[in-house]
Amino acid sequence: MSEAPASMRLDKWLWAARFYKTRALAVDEINLGRVRVGGQPVKPARDVRPGDLLSVRTGTVTREVEVLGLSNQRGPAPQAQLLYAETQASITTREAAAEARRLAPEPAATIVQGRPTKQDRRRLADWDRWSASADDLDDQG
Repeated sequence: MSEAPASMRLDKWLWAARFYKTRALAVDEINLGRVRVGGQPVKPARDVRPGDLLSVRTGTVTREVEVLGLSNQRGPAPQAQLLYAETQASITTREAAAEARRLAPEPAATIVQGRPTKQDRRRLADWDRWSASADDLDDQG
């Protein structure tokens, strides 16, 4: 393996550390502001060095990681995990969010059947949605 550089491009580091599958995806996420260095939005060509603190959002999960090492090539996942260390605050926040998602799942995720069929729509149309009808109101007055 070649000598690790003193600094490297942010998009290349995110790819090598396996946060994103391709450098192009890393560039897109950086440009959308989902990756920050030291709390500041950055550009893909920004140099990262060991000791930099990154905020990386992948999906709904935001991770705070400290850069520990640099690598010119993308290796296996165990090797890529040696390039960074997630902060303890980030780990607890991520675990709390995972627990909240487990306890209160997204309602739309529970829909199994999809769109109503024509027959379902007819049944819904026949169903009286209102608790009071016009006839009931006439009886009261």
